[in-house]
Amino acid sequence: MSGSANLPKTSVDPDPARTLDAHFYTDPSIFKAEQSGLFARTWQYAGHVSQVVNPGDYFTFEIAGQGLFCICGRDHKIRTFYNVCQHRAHELVQGDGNCKLLVCPYHAWTYELTGSLRSGPNVRSVPGFDRSTICLTEVRTEVLCGFIFINLDDDADDMSVWYPGVEDELRAFVPNIDQLQPLEWIEILEHCNWKVSVENYSECYHCQLNHPTFAKGVVKPETYDIQPKGHCLRHTTECQNLDRMSYSIDTNANAHAADYSSWFLWPTFSFQVYPGNVLNTYLWRPLDVDHVTVWRGWYTPDGVDNEAIRRLAVQDRATTVEEDIHLVESVQRGLRSKGYRPGPLVVDPRHGVNSEHSLLALHQWMRRALQA
Repeated sequence: MSGSANLPKTSVDPDPARTLDAHFYTDPSIFKAEQSGLFARTWQYAGHVSQVVNPGDYFTFEIAGQGLFCICGRDHKIRTFYNVCQHRAHELVQGDGNCKLLVCPYHAWTYELTGSLRSGPNVRSVPGFDRSTICLTEVRTEVLCGFIFINLDDDADDMSVWYPGVEDELRAFVPNIDQLQPLEWIEILEHCNWKVSVENYSECYHCQLNHPTFAKGVVKPETYDIQPKGHCLRHTTECQNLDRMSYSIDTNANAHAADYSSWFLWPTFSFQVYPGNVLNTYLWRPLDVDHVTVWRGWYTPDGVDNEAIRRLAVQDRATTVEEDIHLVESVQRGLRSKGYRPGPLVVDPRHGVNSEHSLLALHQWMRRALQA
């Protein structure tokens, strides 16, 4: 009898989970569908409350090809509107600033900060004109720990349904989050599809080989894990031994001072807390099928300059961020190779750092978005 007969039997999955087909990342029609569908039906980061502190403060931005602006009302409520006059479709505001009323530059139709029409030259001469029926088109807006998010889908579930537990967890990891303001934003252009960049962020299978500073001087990779919850991927790990940390922290400052955690909010934003309760963020702004701008945000109380945070931002940009640029751009080139076939994902039932189970959730969300 062969000795192999005494070996334990193992089950072999004849059809293991595989990566998405290359056209998901290279086909312009897929990107167009994402612009009109996915990005228009999901929660998207707009800005920070520190940008709209006083009544009349506003800033403009674009989501899913739509011009929008956030503005602080006299009631201190933050509202978001499509940036278009209801008269002849001229854009209402540019850039950022402050205004007592919203006055269209084209014909001086004037709106309250709540979006309702106040007046327009000679409109009373129009028989039956009822200004109470005219209002700027408002957009769903929520504020999460000082971060403003919008959703172009009026029927979308609240953020608490999309990302359950995130606000409470963020407040536990960053006790002073309500006092934080942006210190700096770092803009990085990546020559790849936005999903390639998001997937790279959403697994640490590559970390020990490609991110020596992060893996040896920030976290303990052997404790790294990622778990999906709602439409959030939650990363957790412990900080590296203090004698190996690349920056100083006080592990006794609070319950989570020695922890690293990340909350990736599908599809294009992530809160990240480095050991020492250092808040930083990722924002993906897809440009076209082959390009995405990644914005890295760093925060301090009241936005006051902090040399230690700036040094950490410089370290991050020179190491992890730079290393990832080369990885994702190589992947994008590889996706255009005629020799590429979707490979099997390494899905470990025990999860952990050397597993790609988190990509299964991402791919499921991606497929559903395109089907919708």
